[in-house]
Order: sequence, then structure tokens, then C-alpha cells
Amino acid sequence: MEILADLFKILIPSGFLLLGMFLLVRSFLNKQYEQKQLEVKAQVNEGTLSLRLQAYERMTLFLERITPNYLLLRLYEKANQVGDFQAILLKEVREEYYHNLAQQIYIGPDTWEEIKNSMNSVLTLINQSASELSADQPAIKLSKKIFDKVVNEEIDPTSKALLMLKKEVQVLFA
Repeated sequence: MEILADLFKILIPSGFLLLGMFLLVRSFLNKQYEQKQLEVKAQVNEGTLSLRLQAYERMTLFLERITPNYLLLRLYEKANQVGDFQAILLKEVREEYYHNLAQQIYIGPDTWEEIKNSMNSVLTLINQSASELSADQPAIKLSKKIFDKVVNEEIDPTSKALLMLKKEVQVLFA
């Protein structure tokens, strides 16, 4: 009995000591695990941030390139007649869009929707302007018609999407 009592005197404190050591080691390992998770997340965010910024830059460039004024100035010498010029303008806008389509994974859904709306507004502006002219008229007439609509009807099809892009980027650094 006395041996059993001596054994309990040794085992009980040893058990508490082992339990304490277990809890201490477990706490230490949990902290190490959480620290590693934070480091990995920071590395992922750093890489993703760079990709997101590139996407915002590319979509800003896309919107600037399809803004009617810039689009017309860049392409006005590529066709002689309204019908040909209309086809070139439509093709250019669509190619620019398809070239940047993958950027949508880095841009918020509302902003991406507004970018699509901007593109569709530009396409509509081109088609409506061309429909008011005959296809065999000089291409400069289409440019003038589009410029007139932009100025007289105060059409700015890309400004809202550009503003949304800027706001979304600012949130990244707030």
C-alpha cells in the first residue's frame, strides 16, 4: 500500500507536468502554424496584387482605346468608305475586348459589367451613326457623325467604367 501511495505521489505530479508540457508544445505548434499560414497568405496576396494592378491597368487602357475620340483618331485613315470604316471600328473594339477578357477574374463583377456596358455603348454608337449614312460615303463622314453625337448628345460611354476602375483600385490601398 505504501508503495502504491509513493507511486501515486510520483505519477500524479508527473501527469500534470506531462499535460502541461503537452499543452505548451501544442500551443507553440499552433502559433507556428498560424504564422506560416499568414506568411503564405501574404506571399499569395503580394503576387495577386501585382496581377490585379496589371488587370486594372489593362482595362483602363482598353477603355481609353475604345473611347470614341481616341478610337477614331487612331483608325481614321484605315478606310475610305463608311461601311468599311464601320467594320474596322467594330472589329477593333471587339478584338481589344477579347484580348483583355481574362482580366475579369481580377476585377469586381459590377465593374466588369460596367466595362462590358461601355464596350456595348461604343458599338451601338458606331452602328447608329453608320446607319444614318450610306455605306459608300467617305469614311470621314462617319467620324464626323460619331463626334457630333458624342458632343451634341453628351455621350461618354467609357467614363463610368473608368471611374469604377479607379475606385476599385483605391480600395486596394485604403
